[in-house]
Amino acid sequence: MALPSILLIDDDQERAQQFEVILNFLEYEVQCVTSEDFEPSLDDCENCRAVFVGGGDRQGAVVQAVRDWVDGLPVFLLVGKEKILQVSSTLQDSVTRVLEWPSTYPVLNDALASLPAIEQFVGMTQKKKADKGLAGNSRAIRQIRELIDQVSGSDATVLILGESGTGKEVVAQALHRHSPRRDKPFVPVNCGAIPGELLESELFGHEKGAFTGALTSRQGRFELAEGGTLFLDEIGDMPMPMQVKLLRVLQERTFERVGSNKTLHCDVRVIAATHRQLEEEIREKRFREDLFYRLNVFPIEMPALRERPEDIPYLVHDLNGRMEAAKRDSVRLTKAALAVLMQHDWPGNVRELSNLMERLAIIRPNALVDVDDLPEKFRSYKVPEGVEANVLIEEEEVPEAQEQVHVSRKKEPLLTPVSHLPEQGMDLKEYLSDLESGLIKQALEECNGVVAHAAKLLHMRRTTLVEKLRKYDLS
Repeated sequence: MALPSILLIDDDQERAQQFEVILNFLEYEVQCVTSEDFEPSLDDCENCRAVFVGGGDRQGAVVQAVRDWVDGLPVFLLVGKEKILQVSSTLQDSVTRVLEWPSTYPVLNDALASLPAIEQFVGMTQKKKADKGLAGNSRAIRQIRELIDQVSGSDATVLILGESGTGKEVVAQALHRHSPRRDKPFVPVNCGAIPGELLESELFGHEKGAFTGALTSRQGRFELAEGGTLFLDEIGDMPMPMQVKLLRVLQERTFERVGSNKTLHCDVRVIAATHRQLEEEIREKRFREDLFYRLNVFPIEMPALRERPEDIPYLVHDLNGRMEAAKRDSVRLTKAALAVLMQHDWPGNVRELSNLMERLAIIRPNALVDVDDLPEKFRSYKVPEGVEANVLIEEEEVPEAQEQVHVSRKKEPLLTPVSHLPEQGMDLKEYLSDLESGLIKQALEECNGVVAHAAKLLHMRRTTLVEKLRKYDLS
């Protein structure tokens, strides 16, 4: 029977090792990761009983991320005795319990004994940080998530840049959901889809009789978003006269409805987005420079999908999950089909990929899709050597990157097992570390440096192996 699992997120390697030894003694399996790359480990947290978060500069952000991932999973904070009084009340309220470190066996045992049964957490990982809509694990996407964490707690105006279809509104929604305004409205406006003469009324509202057809008074989007977030999509398409009026609202936080002289105050966080190069628009006198600087307080640039093809397996997996959650048909891709999709330029970005997945689900509902089942434009791509055709991507492989570690080809002999303890004694910890390091090197050599394959050979999770590679400085 598998041991119950505990996830430890900690940058202190010595504490992590001590924690792992104690928890192993208490018959728990421990997975240790750092605050820089803990998110992929949450994918493996299906059977986690609890998460322990160690000290570090990102303690608060890590705790919030875990809370976003699984609502209700016990989260314990490990804090050095000298810093226990520095933990804010907000952070204390967001965790299950704050534990001093070094801790004692009775304290840890008491904390673990209070954990609910694992059955209570089944299915909880559906509410995970990937709900930010940013499926993927490329460096670019990890940076976007980091930027969202940094700015979501403030009221700073955010300008989201990027090509059409890259997911700018998804980022805006994530900023709102992770902000203090999350319980208030999120109101989107597509500035490029509303005629210029109607945009003022749409944003600020109007009074009865303000213009032909104004039969009743009407609230604008600023009023509807009161206390929440107003998302101004395609801000680069806003007419110049409206740019002047928007600038005033951003500066003074006041406006008037069309046909009224009554000044209204607003408490709204503004997030804007555009696919246009606003610096070029300013040079062409199509966008106000002062408005640009008012909007560009905290820019976030979305990468094009062609710049992060390694995220396509994650996106395919995520899109399939969304279709299944909506009680619609989905599809499964072969390794060859996925390899082909990763070679495409995707001019329509994630939106184009989403449309393809929906089309495939209609044409081949709940079926296995190979290269020959893809639209004709994809069939000209060559399947890379070594990728097997007609082989289904296994579930555990879907969001798994093929990291490679370069290892020396010089075979290092394993330590000779000790049958009798030497008279002078021995350093057991050092002996076991050397033995583990040697086995990891051999596994990597057998698998040509592919971490995912070596992890399977060693019967451990890929993320666990990555941490051990760092621990033993194997690169």
